[in-house]
Amino acid sequence: MAKVRRQFPRPRDLAPLLKFKSPDLNAKRRRLNKALTIYDLRDIAARRTPRAAFDYTEGAAEAEISLARARQAFEDIEFHPAILRDVSHVDPSCTILGGQSALPFGIAPTGFTRMMHTEGEWAGAGAAHRAGIPFSLSTMGTTSIEDVAATNPGGRNWFQLYMWKDRDRSMALVERAAAAGFDTLLVTVDVPVAGARLRDKRNGMSIPPSLTPGTILNAIPRPEWWINFLTTEPLAFASLDRWSGTVGELLDTMFDPTVTFEDLVWIRKQWPGKVVVKGVQTVEDSKRVVDTGVDGLILSNHGGRQLDRAPIPFHLLPDVVKAVGKKTEIVVDTGIMSGSDIVACIALGAKFTLIGRAYLYGLMAGGEAGVDRAIDILREQIVRTMRLLGVTSLGELTPDHVTQLSRFTRLTPR
Repeated sequence: MAKVRRQFPRPRDLAPLLKFKSPDLNAKRRRLNKALTIYDLRDIAARRTPRAAFDYTEGAAEAEISLARARQAFEDIEFHPAILRDVSHVDPSCTILGGQSALPFGIAPTGFTRMMHTEGEWAGAGAAHRAGIPFSLSTMGTTSIEDVAATNPGGRNWFQLYMWKDRDRSMALVERAAAAGFDTLLVTVDVPVAGARLRDKRNGMSIPPSLTPGTILNAIPRPEWWINFLTTEPLAFASLDRWSGTVGELLDTMFDPTVTFEDLVWIRKQWPGKVVVKGVQTVEDSKRVVDTGVDGLILSNHGGRQLDRAPIPFHLLPDVVKAVGKKTEIVVDTGIMSGSDIVACIALGAKFTLIGRAYLYGLMAGGEAGVDRAIDILREQIVRTMRLLGVTSLGELTPDHVTQLSRFTRLTPR
């Protein structure tokens, strides 16, 4: 057996191995660049955001079973890659609701956003503008319709509508959104009453936020958030007047439990652009929604924040595509935490997806730069997953690329 010969390394041999990376003196950029997944951004957000604000994003209804199941559903998939395909160029863009999107996802409507980070919807709209994707503003948003339009000029701005008991007030918002150039109305229909969001109750989440000794103690180690909160415009819902009470109590006074399918027909007549119904959770309701003449539907259980143990949107997707996929455009949200989750949705027939928590984790981790990082992470994951599956465009994705695995066996017929 030959012996290994050893020698002292020569400087010219070591030089190529000892190239040191230049230090990045920008702490925020350094922090965000270390985040390689949305879960990494979540961990950063948890360290930098007071518990009440972080829990408002992180939490769901009651025991939070719906959210856990939705995320588990994406983990329980099996991809089927095709090999020996030329994937040197991959195009992740798509057409959705009459317009272009550079990526197969947009930013979902979220409420109380400036509580997560003072840049709030400005950060989301600005990041969406740079990425070429739609941005959705919530009725419960903390930045005005007009300010979002100014932040994302010429971009795809969508407005999410809760039908209030005061219909005139609801329609006044719709008129403002149309006048500001918003092209799509997302009518959210899974909120006859507010879900039981227990974390918010335990944290005393209210409008304006209540400052208890516990709130202050939890915020002290997070000086940047605290300084921003005290030195910027007081937090309020941009589309509402003042309110003193918890978020859940506000929602219960606003939401109208009498809304029916007939109201969708009426809303469709009021809005000049595309109308999409958000919160569809059964095949039968998807058929009824399509019959009202709207342009699309969003399979969503509100991020698990309304009815706990509600259906998993990703599991529901194939049946809804089979029932109405040729008649309307189907969007999916809830539980999406990676680009591969998004690719799986498209493969199973969705036209588009929306991200909520994934965007907010980036926002809390680093403001607008954090949202940019979240979008970059998802873009990289989407493109890489497409290449590994052997496809060069979203149109090449088919159900043959994905198998949904299930941990549950239904014991009773639907």
